[in-house]
Amino acid sequence: MEEKLDYSTVADAVDYKGLPADRSKTGGWVRAAQILAIEICERLSTMSIAVNFVTYLTGTMHLPSATSATTVTDFMGTSFLLCLVGGFLADTFLGRYKTIAIFALVQAVGIGILAVDTKLPQMQPPPCKNGTSETCEKANGFQMGNIYLSLYLIAIGTGGLKSSVSGFGTDQFDVKDEKEKNQMAYFFNRFMVCISGGALFAVTVLVYIQDEFGRSWGYGICSGVTFLAVLVFLSGTKKYRYKKGSGSPLVQIFQVVVASVKKRKFDMPANIGSLYENFPQGSRIHHSDQFRCLDKAAVIAEGELENNGSSSPNPWNLCSVTRIEEVKMMIRLLPIWATTIIFWTAYAQMITFCVEQANTMERSIGKFLIPAGSLTGFFIGSILLTLAVYDRLIMPLWNKYKGKQGFTSLQRIALGLFLTSMGLGAAALVEERRLSVAKNFDINTKTLPISVFFLVPQFFLVGAGEAFIYIGQLDFFITQSPKGMKTMSTGLFLTTLSLGFFLSSLLVSIVKKVTARNGSHGWLANNINQGRLDCFYWLLTMLSFINFGIYLLCAKQH
Repeated sequence: MEEKLDYSTVADAVDYKGLPADRSKTGGWVRAAQILAIEICERLSTMSIAVNFVTYLTGTMHLPSATSATTVTDFMGTSFLLCLVGGFLADTFLGRYKTIAIFALVQAVGIGILAVDTKLPQMQPPPCKNGTSETCEKANGFQMGNIYLSLYLIAIGTGGLKSSVSGFGTDQFDVKDEKEKNQMAYFFNRFMVCISGGALFAVTVLVYIQDEFGRSWGYGICSGVTFLAVLVFLSGTKKYRYKKGSGSPLVQIFQVVVASVKKRKFDMPANIGSLYENFPQGSRIHHSDQFRCLDKAAVIAEGELENNGSSSPNPWNLCSVTRIEEVKMMIRLLPIWATTIIFWTAYAQMITFCVEQANTMERSIGKFLIPAGSLTGFFIGSILLTLAVYDRLIMPLWNKYKGKQGFTSLQRIALGLFLTSMGLGAAALVEERRLSVAKNFDINTKTLPISVFFLVPQFFLVGAGEAFIYIGQLDFFITQSPKGMKTMSTGLFLTTLSLGFFLSSLLVSIVKKVTARNGSHGWLANNINQGRLDCFYWLLTMLSFINFGIYLLCAKQH
């Protein structure tokens, strides 16, 4: 009878009433799909802004090219940086379910405000006189203030929900049940396929709607479907599985650091076994010799343990060996974390400057004009194609000849970094050719006689790079982190996206300041036909290959 009870309920999960979750009535793929609906809408909204907003800022708001690019990359960077805040709120106060629901609504409101901003004429500066850029009046502070309000409401919504969606999705599967464990093995791949599918719809259908019928229609659709996705998400409330958090990992990390600093003058005991430990035998992590300065947090001072050790010590003064080892595991992730940031700097160029390149090139197929932002569809298509080839061809062959289920997470990241470096080199070569054509025409020529399909190789290579890096990073940070810090590690992974976008903004600002001197346009001119974007791409190519070499050293030492 006891075994039947154990099987019918999920041991570490509860239902919405707080009772043990019934295995047959809660969780599973249907609930995971309801959660993924929120992620798909998040990607719809974010990508429809990311790939096409530069053209709005330059063409309608009359901002300089570099300023427009940094506005978009700062927005994207903030969105992913706030994932750490979202993870903290989920772990400490709200839980994953409430965090997703609240911040998805915030995002929907932000998109709705953006739809209104792009519709009302008073929210935009007057059109350029005589059709020349020299006579354009830039957007004023009030107009840009409304744009920033909507963008950063969207960023807050994205940051709040994104770190919780994948975790809450995996909560719907029980790893102790063999059948559900096998189902969860497919979750991350399907997670990537779903968000890539959402991104592909955004950069094709939604971007076309924005260009042909007005941006307010495109953003209004995003806002509407996000509200609908929230309703779909809430409809599963009684069927979800909920897992209780063990407190904020950030607090636990700070406790170990503070306790070790307080006891920095203490001598380590000769016997490591005398260090404090309160975890059950089956869940303990064995002591390691790295970062031994942290071990002093487990040194037992006089009076800290009373009543034969039955009282709970102050965690800010005394931490267990297992808790310290968890912090050490997080520290070991940092070299890999740092060397994957540069990829997202390259990614930022695919949705900013590459779109500006496309806007100057021949995009016609018969009478149909491809929207410049839709060229990133090749980028998303490359991701989906790479995932399909990897799942259906590479993994079976690798399993047959190597006896392993595909590449390791570190191997996938390495392959992704290499492909991205090659993609940036291809981007530089194409820009050299585009500029050679532009020299023969007036700087205000809107369409140069060079096919936009020359940009496909760079989109394809960087897209294939993302397919390997994103899954590799997600797998690495979740499998190599402690059990109680997996939400924290997901947030840490997402900060690589944030810092990559911020690094892009920083590089753009530095390059613009250094190269635009003595009246020259510099590499990143307001009109890219007057600049040297190819030199900027070559700089990124060099930085990417240097970073790739450093990554190989870090991966070898991990």
